[in-house]
Amino acid sequence: MKKLYLIKRIGEILIEKKKISSAVLQTALDAQASTGGRIGKILIQQKEIDEIDLLEALAIQFDMELISTLPTEIQSEFTSRLSIGFLKKNKMVPIADFDDAYIAINDPYSFQPADDIRHILGWEGARAVLCPAHVIINSINYAYDMTQDTAEEVMQDINDEDPERLFSAIEEVGDLLDDTSDAPVVRLVNLMFSQAVRDNASDIHIEPYQNSLKIRQRIDGILYDMLSPPKHAQSALVSRIKIMAKLKIDVKMLPQDGRIELKIGNKDIDVRVSTLPTSAGERVVMRLLDKSSVLISLSDLGMPDDRLRPFVEEIHAAHGIVLVTGPTGSGKTTTLYAALTTIHKTDINIITIEDPVEYKISGIGQVQVNPLIDLTFASGLRSIVRQDPDVILIGEIRDSETAEIAIQSALTGHLVFSTLHTNDSASAITRLIDMGIEPFLLSSSINAILAQRLVRMICSHCKEEYTPDPEELRRLGLDSSLTQNKKVFRGSGCSKCHHTGYRGRCGIFELLLMSQSMKSLVLKTADANAIKQQAISEGMITLRQDGAMKVLQGVTTIEEVYRVSHV
Repeated sequence: MKKLYLIKRIGEILIEKKKISSAVLQTALDAQASTGGRIGKILIQQKEIDEIDLLEALAIQFDMELISTLPTEIQSEFTSRLSIGFLKKNKMVPIADFDDAYIAINDPYSFQPADDIRHILGWEGARAVLCPAHVIINSINYAYDMTQDTAEEVMQDINDEDPERLFSAIEEVGDLLDDTSDAPVVRLVNLMFSQAVRDNASDIHIEPYQNSLKIRQRIDGILYDMLSPPKHAQSALVSRIKIMAKLKIDVKMLPQDGRIELKIGNKDIDVRVSTLPTSAGERVVMRLLDKSSVLISLSDLGMPDDRLRPFVEEIHAAHGIVLVTGPTGSGKTTTLYAALTTIHKTDINIITIEDPVEYKISGIGQVQVNPLIDLTFASGLRSIVRQDPDVILIGEIRDSETAEIAIQSALTGHLVFSTLHTNDSASAITRLIDMGIEPFLLSSSINAILAQRLVRMICSHCKEEYTPDPEELRRLGLDSSLTQNKKVFRGSGCSKCHHTGYRGRCGIFELLLMSQSMKSLVLKTADANAIKQQAISEGMITLRQDGAMKVLQGVTTIEEVYRVSHV
């Protein structure tokens, strides 16, 4: 043990490690003299060092171990004996990893709370290690989320509960994991949301039937059964969600839309709620959007270079229309946001009109469609073009009026991004002509059309090689000779992927470029097949072909590509 007079001060250690200069230290000391506080925190506030720099210096000063990560699989029996609020407040968490037990702390001066943990858990003599604050908070959230009541236990409580008590008003808390309410329906809703966020679900469905109630969640585009609460809990469950979404609980025969803002652990979740009356009761669908997630970049979409390069060129064009097509849930908005962040600079004015605004982007004007005040895509777009925009993003072209304004905007020097619901890129031209748009306007304004789908990727933990049936290859358009020296994979199913064999998704893409010959063809015909064949002859890779390439690369499976690209 070092003697006190030999312990170096934090400032001296940081200077020795060349993290700060003497002048910087003196400035911080002057600030400390006037405002108080620890010198390390002051240096962080002044952005001279970061948290890791300080922890490294504290590790030297207190002769402690510094770790940057904590194990994900930890024993969490302590959650019944220590409150989550106590641990978060003191930024410390007990870790029992196999035979090793220690306490991860963020502040070595917090010795009293650490001693309290040792005493409560009977961990006398357990060492303390330094760890970054966000790592500790994540570990706390994970431990308490994992040890919440199981759905079966909660639903048993609902069975035993007086139905009138289920409607009792419960005060909202900041973090669902901190909610200690004993009302079963509140616990069930909290469990439902936390499990969906943990499983990276995009949607939650509450589906009432004549004699049953089912809750399902959509993961990687596929719906899976989640919970089956008792039928008599239906009214209380839906009422609880409607209260959270600020909807009218006494209106049960009309559809309603609302939103909930949740905090689950370290994630901020925006929930879009839609209710629909059915013969068996109100059906509720909730779309979950993680606001704390980072916007994906174009290079992360899974687009091959031979399509990424020309697509990037088109989104940097001075004017024209770039369309992204595909069914609902195919990632069109994500692709357009990635395009916006790619071209976003301070010297261009970007305005979007969306329904709803899914991601907030700093420096971009974003307009939310609101039919209640007659703010539609068409009416909003008329106002946007008077705002001197360089780039306009239209969430979706739904009618001829919106399409006409978008094309006129493109022809008058604006770059327009938008989406359209069609099966492939060639069908987008046919759809616009069906809306009443003249072919000569389309050939003059459209720069490129990107069709896309999302395919589930094979789980890396249970990936296995197999020999595909020749019929499977034929359905995908692959000749068996192409796979003789290629490995074809599938997932056998494991706990990491919920025994589906898939984990995560990536895109398959079809990019149609408006060449001169393509523009001439559009003036002559609206036949999607003829347009598609012309594009293929010019080198376009179809959705099915791109999917086949990803099968041969071991990214996804034959069945998955056939499922999403089957027309």
